[in-house]
Amino acid sequence: MQMITILGPTASGKTSLAVATACAINAEIISADSRQVYRRMDIGTGKDLAEYAVNGSIVPHHLINICEPGEKYNLFRFQHDFHTAYDNIRSRGKRPVLCGGSGLYLEAALKGYSLPEVPANHSLREELKGKTISELADILSTYKTPHNTTDVDTPQRAIRAIEIEEYIKARPTASQDYPPTPSIVIGIQIDREQRRQRIGQRLRERLEAGMVDEARRLMDSGLTADDLIYYGLEYKFLALHITNRISLAEMTVQLETAICQFAKRQMTWFRGMERRGIPIRWLDALLPLEDKVRIIQNILKQTNHD
Repeated sequence: MQMITILGPTASGKTSLAVATACAINAEIISADSRQVYRRMDIGTGKDLAEYAVNGSIVPHHLINICEPGEKYNLFRFQHDFHTAYDNIRSRGKRPVLCGGSGLYLEAALKGYSLPEVPANHSLREELKGKTISELADILSTYKTPHNTTDVDTPQRAIRAIEIEEYIKARPTASQDYPPTPSIVIGIQIDREQRRQRIGQRLRERLEAGMVDEARRLMDSGLTADDLIYYGLEYKFLALHITNRISLAEMTVQLETAICQFAKRQMTWFRGMERRGIPIRWLDALLPLEDKVRIIQNILKQTNHD
């Protein structure tokens, strides 16, 4: 019973499709999102938890709300947690549905990367301190293995990625092996203009839902502005606004642009996955939800027949 993977850029409708598919085939969802693991970071990470409620029941989902804000969740931990959830779901005779937009997390689950648990390298961090995102990205591009360029949108995250690569280079055997996970991979395709409109609309809805207040509560609970900036995207710009470095209007415009750029990087990563040997069957985001679910069910039937 192969896993189903549903991927796509932000605001493409991944969660709703994963939930509808899970309901149709009695499956459980595993999240592949590097930020939705954090509790109380709901609006800014786009958890859309209400979408998991169907006809009075909650569709079973895993790897959401498993960490406290301030922790540094990483790919090593994700791989361990993914395989624990995957084995648990399979042991109960159900099919896992992996869903997310974090390219490296998705690819690690599908291809079974070998990764070490990497400690902090303070001397390297000091050496890289002060470099721009562009300079750090250039350094990352010199390594042979794929990198989470979709999520490397702050210097801290880029430096951490370099730190991991340096550790692996010095200790090529210091890793834990995970097997590849057989999966049917479904991608949601949406054209740039539609994607931009959805991103803008969703951002306005999140601001109206209290995204700024959510970030303020996180800072009131003990997180610093730098802690929030580490998580990138929404929380980076929210922290800048709350600390009076940019106005609400400036934050909204800059954040919408940053999310659109993030979505473009996501699509670049997914195309790279195809080049690296992961076939993706693309569905039009504008198709009715029931049609997308029916197509996935037909793919499953064909796969079982083959």
